[in-house]
Amino acid sequence: MPPAIKRFFALLLVFAIFFLLVTALRTWQAGGEIASLIPSFLKSADTKRLDTFTPSDRAALDLSDVEMISRLNQEYARLTNAVVPSVVSIDTVGVRTERLMDFWGRSRVRSYPTQGQGSGVIVSKEGHVITNHHVISGQQKIRITLHGGKTYGATLIGEDTLLDIAVIKIDSNETFQPLKLGDSSLAEVGQLVFAVGNPFGLGETVTQGIISAKERSLSDNQRDLFQTDAAINPGNSGGPLVSLTGEIIGINVAIFSTDRENPGFQGVGFSIPSNDVREALEQIIESGRRIRGFLGVRMRDLEPVVRSDLGYSGDIGSAVYVITPGSPAETAGIKPGDIILKYGRRTITNTRQLISLVQRTSIGEKVNLQVWRDGEIKNIGATITENDTLSQPEPEPPSTDSLRDNDQISEAVGIKVRDLMRAELQEGFRGVVAIAVSPAGLAAGIVKPGDLIIALNNSQITTSNQFDLQLAVSAAIQETSLHLIREGKALRLSIPALGK
Repeated sequence: MPPAIKRFFALLLVFAIFFLLVTALRTWQAGGEIASLIPSFLKSADTKRLDTFTPSDRAALDLSDVEMISRLNQEYARLTNAVVPSVVSIDTVGVRTERLMDFWGRSRVRSYPTQGQGSGVIVSKEGHVITNHHVISGQQKIRITLHGGKTYGATLIGEDTLLDIAVIKIDSNETFQPLKLGDSSLAEVGQLVFAVGNPFGLGETVTQGIISAKERSLSDNQRDLFQTDAAINPGNSGGPLVSLTGEIIGINVAIFSTDRENPGFQGVGFSIPSNDVREALEQIIESGRRIRGFLGVRMRDLEPVVRSDLGYSGDIGSAVYVITPGSPAETAGIKPGDIILKYGRRTITNTRQLISLVQRTSIGEKVNLQVWRDGEIKNIGATITENDTLSQPEPEPPSTDSLRDNDQISEAVGIKVRDLMRAELQEGFRGVVAIAVSPAGLAAGIVKPGDLIIALNNSQITTSNQFDLQLAVSAAIQETSLHLIREGKALRLSIPALGK
């Protein structure tokens, strides 16, 4: 071999040895293993082995170490097993209609199917179920699913739209397992409760929390509610809020959510107290509807401007500002500007309290009212009657075959209305506002722009669409009665029927 080639291989060997020594030194300084530098094919097969794995064969604690928690866990499970069989899932099918305008200004009604879900609780061996009115409202078919998965049809027995309670009955002669309606007046803030229902259609779900507050109000109708932090979500509506003994102390009705489009639980849910539910249930079973007391006054809380206008300096009471013609209040001699201080033996602190007391009073009962009028205290007796305007059924919407006639009827009557704005709704007003009256229409000289129309033929009005449809149905065949408020005064006016 030539000397030049020998020198080349010698230098190459020296370089390789020097490179390996430097690499080994750096690996050792970095905390690595020198053996890792040996190629795997040079290692013996005997050096390969699995990591050691020794799992624990015992729990961190014995049950005797957590005896109290263990007993509580067993009791929660026992309570759940006792309650869940009485809670049902409710599926509904209905048809919704809406009025549309085409490019040429012609209207038509579009119908489309709707589906809904909710919860309910069995309260009788015969299969009576309590749920929320909004769960079954306007639905044509109701299906009940029990805990075991068995399904039944159901029939609506009656409803209380203001309280948001409905009573339905399972279409079966079987005997069912009911839950007892407890005494909600004994419930205390801080006590443990369980919410049971069908959130998001998942089936029976149990959540636990406490009663966070009492006497919460969502509106003038939904008041004195329980607030709870037990998780309530869409689909829980109508399910029970139960106590530690498995008694119903509330019916879950609503949640507080800042996202109106996609509401979800945020730690604040509301339930209707069981005593209110029991009262509605008994009346619906007995008469098929809820009966509420009626005095015939519209009230206002004693805000500073109200006190100033009336010259009243007291701290209690609620001010009268509208009297319904022919009502018990008018018969008894109550006048706008009066301040009702006491209802029977109860001192009045706000308008919601007075409304609640009136509605819970038996029909025909005479109640003594203590009234402040122009600096004097008067005692006035009023006999409570039934509020008929809340019990009349709403007429069915017209079919698409009669749309052209309905448009002609609406034009002949000549009333255009708008829905109430958010600020007006927050003030407690309900109904629609007349914005124009045709001089050539049947309503000319009867209805005026600015009138607040709250009822048509004793049926409450909530939207302009509802008003237009009901007016068209009524005016074609009969004289139409309107209950409205004009400049603070309640009026009942009639529009003549459309002539043939």
